[in-house]
Amino acid sequence: MKASQKSTISSNANEIILESISDGVFTVDHEWRITSFNRAAEEITGVPREEAIGRFCWEVFRSNMCEGDCALKRTMKEGKSFVSSSTYIISKDKKRIPISVSTALLKNADDVVLGGVETFRDVSVVEELRRELSGSVQMGDMISRSKTMKHIFGILEQVALSESTVLIEGETGTGKELLARAIHNLSNRRDLSFIGINCGALPDTLLESELFGYKAGAFTGAEKDKPGIFVQAEGGTILLDEMGDTSASFQVKLLRVLEEREFAPLGAVKSQKVNVRVIAATNRDLSRMVGEGMFRRDLFYRINIIHLKLPPLRERSEDIPILVEKFIAKLNRLKDRNVTGIDNEALAVLMSHAYPGNIRELENVIEHAFVLCSEGTIGVRHLPFSLVASSHVPADSPAVFGSPLVSLDAAVGSAEERVILEALRRNNYNRRMAAEELGMHKSTLFRKLRRLGIELPPGDGRSVLKKS
Repeated sequence: MKASQKSTISSNANEIILESISDGVFTVDHEWRITSFNRAAEEITGVPREEAIGRFCWEVFRSNMCEGDCALKRTMKEGKSFVSSSTYIISKDKKRIPISVSTALLKNADDVVLGGVETFRDVSVVEELRRELSGSVQMGDMISRSKTMKHIFGILEQVALSESTVLIEGETGTGKELLARAIHNLSNRRDLSFIGINCGALPDTLLESELFGYKAGAFTGAEKDKPGIFVQAEGGTILLDEMGDTSASFQVKLLRVLEEREFAPLGAVKSQKVNVRVIAATNRDLSRMVGEGMFRRDLFYRINIIHLKLPPLRERSEDIPILVEKFIAKLNRLKDRNVTGIDNEALAVLMSHAYPGNIRELENVIEHAFVLCSEGTIGVRHLPFSLVASSHVPADSPAVFGSPLVSLDAAVGSAEERVILEALRRNNYNRRMAAEELGMHKSTLFRKLRRLGIELPPGDGRSVLKKS
């Protein structure tokens, strides 16, 4: 048999193998254009082969890795393979698909690098099973096992499709912008712009020019027309963050935009129509501000059509372990590290903290740990000293850096006690209503009250529980 015949047979065999496997496989050249795309890649992405070949890989996959942490790019740059990197892609029908990725250099028989090859596997079933086992629910980039958050996730698609104005309230760092993005991505406006602006960070005149734009000559230095965010986001969504910090005069102008669906750029004679969805967010209690005359009542009713309130992390401490896991995976990708997890003692310290900065503070703590821990398991020695020193711990616990360290059981118990007490207070110490809010049977709550030694007020008509 001639060498050319053998080469043809080998090539055909390789093609048959690639077409028969369940993993998606594609190759790119040095310009990042796709040169091959197997059957499984078509099925996972929903993109036909003839449509994929010749396009840039990021145009087809739209992965979170494409934004700057591409495993294939690192392989091409560093000349080494990467195995089982976790990421997700956006399929042709706009679905978010979690995948596991492996990459390698594509070489010919003479060892010349022709480009790169990536195999990827749809791990949706694995992810769904993992979430079911952990009792957590994911919506966009948000994940939680909290009953309150699950309720929000449960209605989010209906909220997104409603086109109504949404008001999101929550403390700083609770994820208001992530929730707003999730609403946009679930809506019919998902293919158009999402633009957020911090209203509290700008003075009125600058805020108005940013939102509404201006005409040439409107003020000194305005040499040409500038379109505002309302024009840039036409057909899409605008997030007006920190609405509670806006002035009364600005609130009047915003009210007109929401009521009339039109605005006038600074220096313009005529108004122009606008088609955007507005989501407002604030870390303040707007209803209280209305009562105190600090926020316009008419604007409040206009933006408060749908009201979503994000709970602080101290009220959803059961989410701390899964958030830590998420942040470790994210930072491993961004910083090219191999941190495998967090040990029980360090997790106990994290569970005992109240987090005034909420989820953003927790993410910063994990990033701090990554500075000191490049691989292996995060321990107490990798956490900020101030966090360890202020942790609520028993006096006889082992010491680290001269500070006592709480056990995992003690931290979990402390967090559980805090959540139960807050639920009882919100329900005027009615055990049945508190149990319903916590998602458990009232007899289960009663056993927890006894175990934790929680005493109910005598005036509530119930027996005082003694520590067992």
